[in-house]
Amino acid sequence: MTPHPQQTALAASLADPESFWAEPAKRLHWHKAPSRALARRTKTLPSGVEHEHWSWFPDGEISTSYNCVDRHVRAGRGGDVAIIWESPVTKTVERFTYARLLDEVEVLAGVLREEGVRKGDVVIIYTLIAALAITRLGAIHAAVFGGFAAQSLAQRIEAARPRAIMTASCGIEGSKGPIDYRPLVEGAVRASSFKPDKVIVWQRDELRWNNPDKLGGQRNWQRLVKSARMRGVKAGPVPVKSTDGLYIIYTSGTTGLPKGVLREAGGHAVGLDLSIRMLFNINGPGDVMFCASDIGWVVGHSYILYAPLLVGATTVLFEGKPVGTPDAGTFWRIVEKHNVNALFTAPTAMRAIRKDDPGDKLFEDVGARGGLKSLRALFLAGERSEPSIVRAYQDLLTKHAAPGALVIDNWWSSESGSPITGLALNTSACHPNHTTINTAPLPIRPGSAGLPMPGFDVRIVDDTGTQVPPNTMGNIVLTAPLAPTAFTNLFEDDERFYHGYLKRFGGQWVDTGDAGLIDEEGYVHIMSRSDDIINVAAHRFSTGAIEQAILCHPAISEASVVGIPDELKGHLPFAFVHLRPGAGYTSPSASGDGEGDLPAAVPDTLFKEINAHVREQIGAIASLGGIIQGRGMIPKTRSGKTLRRVLRALVENGVRGRFDETVSVPPTVEDLAVVDVARGRVREYFLEREKRKEKQMEVRGKAKL
Repeated sequence: MTPHPQQTALAASLADPESFWAEPAKRLHWHKAPSRALARRTKTLPSGVEHEHWSWFPDGEISTSYNCVDRHVRAGRGGDVAIIWESPVTKTVERFTYARLLDEVEVLAGVLREEGVRKGDVVIIYTLIAALAITRLGAIHAAVFGGFAAQSLAQRIEAARPRAIMTASCGIEGSKGPIDYRPLVEGAVRASSFKPDKVIVWQRDELRWNNPDKLGGQRNWQRLVKSARMRGVKAGPVPVKSTDGLYIIYTSGTTGLPKGVLREAGGHAVGLDLSIRMLFNINGPGDVMFCASDIGWVVGHSYILYAPLLVGATTVLFEGKPVGTPDAGTFWRIVEKHNVNALFTAPTAMRAIRKDDPGDKLFEDVGARGGLKSLRALFLAGERSEPSIVRAYQDLLTKHAAPGALVIDNWWSSESGSPITGLALNTSACHPNHTTINTAPLPIRPGSAGLPMPGFDVRIVDDTGTQVPPNTMGNIVLTAPLAPTAFTNLFEDDERFYHGYLKRFGGQWVDTGDAGLIDEEGYVHIMSRSDDIINVAAHRFSTGAIEQAILCHPAISEASVVGIPDELKGHLPFAFVHLRPGAGYTSPSASGDGEGDLPAAVPDTLFKEINAHVREQIGAIASLGGIIQGRGMIPKTRSGKTLRRVLRALVENGVRGRFDETVSVPPTVEDLAVVDVARGRVREYFLEREKRKEKQMEVRGKAKL
């Protein structure tokens, strides 16, 4: 059978990466053209460990800001729309042409230069245009999620040591109204041992940051820009080395401390340019990308901001929620209103929409009037898409969207920078002059995340690092070098990069931390996540960080957090806790110190108190879905490692009422009897939960009579 062009492109990228990536690099403007695409060498760490290291376009120099904005204006496309800001929560729609965007970016860059930002500095941001201004100076941005608690932001300040923080006075969280960012930012700065020089605040009318502390370095963004305009202050693009940092994105680590994934400028631009053309079929002027994510996450970096602007397309910047702003039809109306060609969101959003619009009426309303004919694909990522969601929306797209429109599940990570797997809509994009004829995409396979994209050599291995046959579950790993969008290091932490991604398999493979299989036709199936990361509505959280928050409660002596399946959000954090002796949180009927006197579920007061700690330190999105209390129920290995995978399996069985189902326990377990104690606690918890639900339904039924 003749290989599909996507498979041919992958094979070419792995067999001869030098030749393959040199071609798409020609689409970009280089201030200094690279003489080669790839350099490989052995890197020696301070500890004496050696491992393979690679770098893309190592002697090239580039400005990502210039490539995203200036070159389109110079090519005569200044009147094209670059950004559509669609904010249903503020009832605002605003369009930025490339010419206007250039003006905003070069003036803001001039402001930042006057405020002390220089090449190589780090600036923490909450906003999009700020990123382009920062990269224009050759500085590095570190975007954060607006829902971070002060403690989480403080960790990132200490890790990044930013010259400045650029923030809005508030965020708008769906229909909840404005969220005051001032206490979060000021609280984080107070809690951090590192103090940024400046905090630059964009004043929003919904909630202002009144009386900024000028002596403390706080500045009014709008006033700085107004002054700069009056004085004609602007900044031109500062090229950086291809291997210099463009941005840092912090992702959860198993220790609870965030890992700073460093994205390098040259490889990022080349890889993203190809990715958005090949996978998403967004190729330039006239194409519209709608990525319904947050700028603070890697998806937002790549497909709200950089990729659409690199190719000269239009990007929709959405401030709202899939439901409640105002209803579950908002995505479909935006597609209609702006002639969107590709919509990228998370399976959680699709679940929420179907929950509020179970009959798909709002989708059908827009589809019936032809409003979805521009939509060529719905892309899903961030967590595993269950086959039922893929099939349901594929049927709807087939009925109402563009001919041949597909639901495409894809898999990637903060580390990869772009999808590792997916189904390419435009295979001719590998050729800069589009001299080949594009062929139909590979067929979708619900439950699969597609096939590998160029530059990503995906393998499945067992715990010894040995490759396993097709359709066999195992660890998902990658071979080096990774595609150009992917990281080559962590920010100022070479040792953690090695220990976190290479050490497990002796440097032979790059460990993704995910588990799954590859079927006989090469489709990759992502089946589970690592023990120590929980995916909540496409947000990744470290169990270590959540456990740390729980342990701040004086009544808790030990905690272990796992993910519990949730119909809407995919997973919720779920905790097993040991109470300190004499903590005082027992049921009214408890009369002794025996295990039988302690109910499996914690009292409501304790549950609320613990969740308050989690919300304060991590954020509301990480709130616990349940807590089991007990004694001697957290299994560990002989070396002291908590066996979260065992607890997770018991909880997942408990959700389905399969309390006696066998779970896999490694031979290194210290005390097998502890697993049986945990099983009993899980049984009691879920049986009691079902009784409470039945009582609630009974009360509701009587109320209706």
